[in-house]
Amino acid sequence: MNFVHINNVAIEILDYPISYVELIGTLFGLISVYFASRSNILTWSTGVINELFLFLLFFQIQLYADMFLQVYFFIVTIYGWYSWKFDVGIIKISTLNTSIRIYLIGLIVFGTLLMGYFFKNIHTYFPSYFKIQASFPFSDSFVLVGSMVATVLLAKKKMETWFLWMAIDLVCVFIYNKKEIYFLSLEYLIFLGLAVYGLYNWRRQLSK
Repeated sequence: MNFVHINNVAIEILDYPISYVELIGTLFGLISVYFASRSNILTWSTGVINELFLFLLFFQIQLYADMFLQVYFFIVTIYGWYSWKFDVGIIKISTLNTSIRIYLIGLIVFGTLLMGYFFKNIHTYFPSYFKIQASFPFSDSFVLVGSMVATVLLAKKKMETWFLWMAIDLVCVFIYNKKEIYFLSLEYLIFLGLAVYGLYNWRRQLSK
């Protein structure tokens, strides 16, 4: 059986079978977010492993927006890794001004509607590659667009990244629970707690 197939079970917890692909993607996601909350550069290297395995997982459960999001994550991960490594003395924790916040909210709303319509119909656009209709196309698209913005804000060390991650984590808990990938849903509940911790920790560093 294929190692990265969701039916290849690694462990079973409380009668819930956890595949290798879900287990590895989830664990490295937790590690990556923990390092991000500590403003530690290791968030980027551990994030690469998380992105690879979640790409494979989301394709198999028809969360196509989430699948494409992992490609974007990978690109921004390389950018963030470079920025934190070579611009460590330049990039400091900071906040956005009000006008940029309003612009980003509008961008996320527009992007969610646009991408939601696209993924809702992706099986008709590319039937050879996507044989099954996308699940939760608009909610999943919010995760896609919101995460794209939040990752850039993280790379730039903008405080608002954590508020956006909190909203994304709540939506992910709902989606993954509905798709019955409970281990990943639990991970995003933990992510929510880590986002709160990240906000607290970054505020404390900013005050110094």
